Amino acid sequence: MIVLVINSGSSSIKFQVIRMDDRSRLCAGLLERIGLEDGTFTFEPDGREKLQSAAKISDHSQGIGLILQAIADPQHGVLSSVREIAAVGHRVVHGGETIRRAELVTPRVEAIIEECGKLAPLHNPANLTGIRAVRNLLPSVPQVGVFDTAFHATMPEESFLFALPYGCYQEHGIRRFGFHGTSHRFVSRRAAEILGRDTRDFACVSCHMGNGVSIAAIRDGRSVDTSLGFGTMCGAPMGTRAGDVDPAAVLYMIDALGMSSQEVRRLLYYESGLKGVSGLSSDMRDIVAAAGSGNRRAALALQVFAHGCRRHIASLATSLGGRLDALIFTAGIGEHSPESRRLICQGLEVLGIEIDDGRNAAIGVEATISSSSSRVPVLVVPTNEELMIAIETEEAIGRRGCG
Repeated sequence: MIVLVINSGSSSIKFQVIRMDDRSRLCAGLLERIGLEDGTFTFEPDGREKLQSAAKISDHSQGIGLILQAIADPQHGVLSSVREIAAVGHRVVHGGETIRRAELVTPRVEAIIEECGKLAPLHNPANLTGIRAVRNLLPSVPQVGVFDTAFHATMPEESFLFALPYGCYQEHGIRRFGFHGTSHRFVSRRAAEILGRDTRDFACVSCHMGNGVSIAAIRDGRSVDTSLGFGTMCGAPMGTRAGDVDPAAVLYMIDALGMSSQEVRRLLYYESGLKGVSGLSSDMRDIVAAAGSGNRRAALALQVFAHGCRRHIASLATSLGGRLDALIFTAGIGEHSPESRRLICQGLEVLGIEIDDGRNAAIGVEATISSSSSRVPVLVVPTNEELMIAIETEEAIGRRGCG
């Protein structure tokens, strides 16, 4: 079975082609700056030279057409024909309370994606645009939506409810949803494999740390708690997002400082986090380098980040029913920043966590970085959200075949 994985943004499309027999990636690519004069198209057939070219791409339908043309190109492609594509799996950010697993795209599912656009206005409309563009060009190929929020649909009420008047949830759907579910599901399953454990009897805390950060408590293959909430701003500090902020401070900005809601929104989402504290950059590589050169604000940003992650790791561990079988680091910072991992783990000895400085030097590869005396294994597991989307797409197609 050949699955085309699509991650459609407002002005970009990431894609991979995956052969499910051996779960091998045949190619990957990226279309950028859709709708602008200076678009670019990057196509990377596995094992061969990466190709990059300028491409004026007017809309997503044209972009999908270009992708399909490249995939089946006689000289550079990886398939003899696009007819080999058995299914298309789409990353979709928000499925609300209704979507609890990957779903075949039907008019009902499309309507849910559209409705949830008000909860994820930067993502869901773009995801839906990609789905409709694929339908125009591959009308007979089944499409599957794989939702970031679906993995967290197993959280119990005490985890997803805010302590607001119950009507805020009952009437308006204000609750914790959680995000990065595809990544959390992949790395928790892979960590269990590495440790020789059954996923159905495995408790871990998974730290997805990139420009966005979410930390999840996962017990027996199911999410039971997570740091992100109704939106994607709370929890640990992030590249430009503040993370947890006392709502009283937000009200003070509006009432006493006279800031508009849009000004506060911009401050919390785009001017805070590593960028806001350091005054330098949202990129952890820049922060670590500057801190190492004696920049006090960069060092402070690093400490604030580590402290926020550490607090959430420790609190989420209490949702695992008295056991912690692994701590997992993944995504850009989690996979590539030994200094961040080291600082985060300082103070987690109370959970039985100790890391080995030599092992912690690993960058971008699977590694066990805990010391031999650590009661809890600490792992670096590179995420592979595209493969997880392909796996969930195959599962959804299989359910259709059985039903």
